[in-house]
Amino acid sequence: MANVVIIGGGPGGYEAALVAAQLGGSVTLIEDAGIGGSAVLTDVVPSKSLIATAEVMTRVRHARELGLVPSDPALSELRQAVRVDLASINRRLLGLADAQSHDIATSLIDQGVRVIRGRGSLLGTERVLVSTDSGTEELPADFTLVAVGTRPRELPEAKPDGERILNWKQLYTLTELPERLIVVGSGVTGAEFAGAYNQLGVDVVLVSSRDQVLPSEDRDAARVIQDVFEGSGMTIMSRSRAQSAHRDGDQVILTLSDGRTVVGSHLLMAVGSIPNTEDLGLVEHGVALKPSGHIEVDRMSRTTARGIYAAGDCTGVFPLASVAAMQGRIAIWHALGDAVQPLDLRSIASNVFTAPEIATVGITQKEIDAGQLKVRSVTLPLAGNARAKMQGQYDGLIKIFCLPTTGIIVGGVVVAPGASELIYSLSLCVSARLTVDQAARAFTVFPSLSGSLSEAGRQLHSVTVSDV
Repeated sequence: MANVVIIGGGPGGYEAALVAAQLGGSVTLIEDAGIGGSAVLTDVVPSKSLIATAEVMTRVRHARELGLVPSDPALSELRQAVRVDLASINRRLLGLADAQSHDIATSLIDQGVRVIRGRGSLLGTERVLVSTDSGTEELPADFTLVAVGTRPRELPEAKPDGERILNWKQLYTLTELPERLIVVGSGVTGAEFAGAYNQLGVDVVLVSSRDQVLPSEDRDAARVIQDVFEGSGMTIMSRSRAQSAHRDGDQVILTLSDGRTVVGSHLLMAVGSIPNTEDLGLVEHGVALKPSGHIEVDRMSRTTARGIYAAGDCTGVFPLASVAAMQGRIAIWHALGDAVQPLDLRSIASNVFTAPEIATVGITQKEIDAGQLKVRSVTLPLAGNARAKMQGQYDGLIKIFCLPTTGIIVGGVVVAPGASELIYSLSLCVSARLTVDQAARAFTVFPSLSGSLSEAGRQLHSVTVSDV
């Protein structure tokens, strides 16, 4: 029976532990903060729960468009009858996170995984040191998986204080809505929180060092989100770089690199993350790190040290819980000799939980523009979809990429409510190498948002036929 030691209890770690137990390994999982890691406790679960609440407020705010008005004639808008109780919202979010963490821990224990609350580090390629409140223990390890995640990056002159200057892990301590929230960083984390608090009725200022929000996303998709943000009253300061921040009583003053200042009641720093790879004995025992501190891995999750694997955000491959989980599974399948395929980055589906959401899979517009692959594409505005009209949703688009001659679908973008669900059908097409004709001939429901995916396939049919 192989001894498998996993350092880190996030998605990469706990999914790997479950697979290792299923394959008959003797499994120990070491976690110092809580099972589920930041994905469950301070990131994905609570943040997406907050966003779900914010989406309800948006529907309330636009209720009149659907013919819904207050029964009390003294109120002119339905939103006047609803108040945001942030303290209750955050209690619910953290409660959901704790419950999810408990459920995962229970599953691990039920499968025979030994769970240790502590910190692990390498003593070699076949031994792991565990440090706990009660002392230390050495564990034999035929295989070790490092899945230690990341932490919020901080600017030296804008250190979070947990009260007014916050990182994304500290937002859930707020009991009242900020009067004015400054968000520094327009990547996924910054855009999601800026959008959510804007939907909750907060005056939001989004400070972006780029010319458009979500610079890593499809440019057309990001343009939709920027237009929605600005149309809802959010202030976006493009090409602006934060330099320092300090408190002045109940205010926070952010100073930009060009000398301008922005004043708010609270400041959220969302300027990236740093891998938690220090003091683990990695380099000392042959594990190569990138200049950023991330662990170098191949598509089998192997590091440069024999018998040591790594998974999740600490590898810098793709900062998604789904990718971390797959990396962890691949590592264990490979280590324990099960059937396995290398991680396929071309098949990864990702989502930005703004309103509307952005979901992508496969090749990107940036790669196409760079000449990496010749494709045909169709872009359909969401406003033309019957179901979208019924729901009062007009902002969004559907974009599909296919190979010119064969019509094989190689990527796509969905900007719509529930894009995180809609992208699954495109993800299946990409992974199974289905053609636009095959996608178009599958039945969709009328009316449905997915009908636009089928329509895009039909439009690409005439394009691909003309190229043959």
